[in-house]
Amino acid sequence: MADVVEVIGRRGGSATFGDLRAVVSARAIRNALTSGVINRVAKGVYAVPAAPPALIAARSHGGVVSHLSAAQHWGLGVITPPVRPHVTLPPGRVRRRTGLPCTLHWADVPALDDVTTPLRTVLDCLRIVPLAEGLAIADSALRTGCVEHDLLLDAAARLRGPHRRRIQHAVGLADGRAESVLESVLRALLIERGIEGFVPQLVVRDAEFSARLDLGNTELLLGLEADGFAFHGSRRALVKDCRRQANLTVRGWRVLRFSWEDIMYDPDWVVATIERAAGLPPLSKRLLRAA
Repeated sequence: MADVVEVIGRRGGSATFGDLRAVVSARAIRNALTSGVINRVAKGVYAVPAAPPALIAARSHGGVVSHLSAAQHWGLGVITPPVRPHVTLPPGRVRRRTGLPCTLHWADVPALDDVTTPLRTVLDCLRIVPLAEGLAIADSALRTGCVEHDLLLDAAARLRGPHRRRIQHAVGLADGRAESVLESVLRALLIERGIEGFVPQLVVRDAEFSARLDLGNTELLLGLEADGFAFHGSRRALVKDCRRQANLTVRGWRVLRFSWEDIMYDPDWVVATIERAAGLPPLSKRLLRAA
């Protein structure tokens, strides 16, 4: 007969009493509880101590991991981790009083191993997060190949209910060329302020030189770089970047570089700097002119 921990391990770290009793004895379950190798996390739900919290929470309510928690499970670009796991229950399912704390949603959703599919996960996240965070998730889903853009567009087009138009707008903006969540957030700032003409991962190339810019505008010869925490990992990387910067400059390119702190915590300054470099008036004045 299979070992209790082995059975729970095959289920991703947690299992119901029914799952276990199908292959192990009640005595084996009691012994595993007594010895501390498994824990009872809700009525009829057991888990190993190292089990993923979101999966345990979902099974404690009889639901599936969803939204930002599912995005974390699939390795997508979550900027702000959820305080509590997100769990989706079937419509009409009552919250279990013995279930673990979580943020509950109700819907019929496609799932794999008690986690919403990557496609459904992206759509769910776009429904509840701002554009910048949603683009980070959608871009990373396209970049990693776990979601195809055509399928995402089709699924968004068939949506009904609240925020449908906002989700469809965000899906149309998603771009798998973005290489980092910070780049996605920077692009979202441009979109929200009506600054156009910047292409993700723009290649600048001639017979002697080639480089990619996080975002580039060929008309303005203006590049934008989103630099994360560990941009210069070594002296060699710093030297390489200095040469790259010089090569871009002599070819007429201006490059603005913004840190994580700039983009995430001072977006108004970032946008104002880009507007000034691009020779654009502030958004309020552009809107007045358009009117």
